[in-house]
Amino acid sequence: MLVIFFSPKAYDLQKDIAGYKMLVKSFRIPNKKTLFALGSVAVLAIAGICAGLGTSADAKAANGQPTNDLVIVLDAGHGGMDGGGTTADGVPEKGINLNILLNLRDLLRVAGYQVEVTRDIDTSIHDKGIEGIANQKSSDMDNRLALFNKYDNAICISIHQNLFTDPKYSGAQMFYSDQVEGSQELAKILQETFVENIQPENTREIKLSGKELFLCYFSENPTVMVECGFLSNPDEAAKLQTEEYQKEIAFSIFSAINEYSSL
Repeated sequence: MLVIFFSPKAYDLQKDIAGYKMLVKSFRIPNKKTLFALGSVAVLAIAGICAGLGTSADAKAANGQPTNDLVIVLDAGHGGMDGGGTTADGVPEKGINLNILLNLRDLLRVAGYQVEVTRDIDTSIHDKGIEGIANQKSSDMDNRLALFNKYDNAICISIHQNLFTDPKYSGAQMFYSDQVEGSQELAKILQETFVENIQPENTREIKLSGKELFLCYFSENPTVMVECGFLSNPDEAAKLQTEEYQKEIAFSIFSAINEYSSL
């Protein structure tokens, strides 16, 4: 059974129900499992609204001590001067990652989750005054990791797109580190949800990473890098650029987070 977590925040009843209805209309439902997930959002969101439930603005209490509220930290890979990978016709990864994150953020917030994001615009988040691309990238990654580790009870998702020299490869794949308990299970649920919802021919397996995946390895919370598909595959690259498919990806990640958080 999928469970949506709520914690204290005031809701505007009419605004939140209207927002939920808009999300329902804008998201295509791939199968019965995701239909049930969205139904769960409806029931629990309305119940949470009516009960006056929600999320706090910060998972740390006023005295600086962490609370037990679950926080979802979302990272849109790359940004600003770092475009990430590109399609054959030059479309950068960074914008696709951001669009998926924004759709996912909205779903999670309507469901009552507290959500933090590393970026919600096309930017690098390096410290001001840092000069040189390499130094800016290092500062950017340090700041992303700091947000991943800001909360004691968080689920961290880093959204990326894959790339390879051979264009035949396609399909989402989840990367995780064994440094934190829960990352492997989260990766497994994410992979299974992608296959069931939107990529039935995907036979890829989750992959253990080392220090080369900085955020996964050094995060202190369950963390998965979600490689949503291959920009080097022309057919998949075309799909990844569409609003409809980006929303389907967002909903698949949302469904997996629901399942994992209910364990």
